[in-house]
Amino acid sequence: MPFAHHRTVHFADTDAAGVVFFANYLAICHEAYEEALAAAGIDLKTFFADTGTVVPIARSECDYLRPLHPGDRLRVTVAPVRLSDHSFALNFELFKLGPPEKLAARARTEHVCIATASRARQPLPPALAAWVDSG
Repeated sequence: MPFAHHRTVHFADTDAAGVVFFANYLAICHEAYEEALAAAGIDLKTFFADTGTVVPIARSECDYLRPLHPGDRLRVTVAPVRLSDHSFALNFELFKLGPPEKLAARARTEHVCIATASRARQPLPPALAAWVDSG
């Protein structure tokens, strides 16, 4: 079952037209990703330092289905999917809460696990792999 993160759209999320700036949809998704990891018991302060890994985004895409404005309440779902031993994707859906509730965007990020020192690909650390596989 996907993780759900709730938040309100802030003025800082928007552009001069008063709608969420396109790149900020991905920033909102990344915020939901961090919340999902924390809810799974992964300590964000120490996780990467303790494992010697980093997990950069290798690809991102977003479909913008409707504008979002300051004050809009959102539910952002995060669903991880394993791609390989060293990579995974996150599928996001951003819903503008209603009534009626409406899908505002779909996004996807693909992540690859690499060693901090060598930058070589390596398997997902056990805690991260367990979270991805539970999605």
